[in-house]
Amino acid sequence: MTMKVNGYNIKAGANLWKADLSGADLRRANLKGADLRHANLRGANLNGKDLRDVNLEFADLSGANLKGADLRGLDLSLVHLEWADLTGADLTGADLFNANFVNADLSRANLSEANLKWVGLIDANLSGANLSGADLSGAIFRRCVGWESAIFSDGVKEKLMAGFIALEWNNDNES
Repeated sequence: MTMKVNGYNIKAGANLWKADLSGADLRRANLKGADLRHANLRGANLNGKDLRDVNLEFADLSGANLKGADLRGLDLSLVHLEWADLTGADLTGADLFNANFVNADLSRANLSEANLKWVGLIDANLSGANLSGADLSGAIFRRCVGWESAIFSDGVKEKLMAGFIALEWNNDNES
C-alpha cells in the first residue's frame, strides 16, 4: 500500500534519501526496508513504529515523536535527536555513535548494550532509562534530569558521580 506524504510516495522499500518529511505523520506508513538516509524528519510522528528495517543513517530526527518506537540494532550514528521524544523507545544494541540528544526525552527508554560513544546527552531526561551494558566512552552527560533513576551497569553510576564520565548533573535536590 502506498501513501503520499509531503509529495513523496511512501511504501515498503521506498528510496526516500534526503526526503523532506518534516512534520509528517508516519504512524500508518509502511516504512519496512525504506531508505531514509539524510532525510529531514524534524517533528515527524513515528510513535510506536517498528523501524528496525529502516535506514536512518544521518537522518535529522530533531523534535520527532519516537515514543515506544522499535529502533533495536539500528545504525543511528551521527543522527540528530535534539528535542526528540524517545519515551519508552527500544534502542537495544543500537549504534548511536556521536548522536546528539540535547534536550531529548529518554525516559524509560531501553539503551542497553547500545554504542553511546561520544554522544551528547545535554539537558536530556534519563528518568528510568536503561543504559546497562552501554558503551559510554567519551559520552557527555551535562545537566541531565532523572539520572538518579536510570539503570547503569555495575560501577558506572559511581564513575559518573566521580566525574570520570560525566561533567555536571542537574540535581534539584542539591542546594
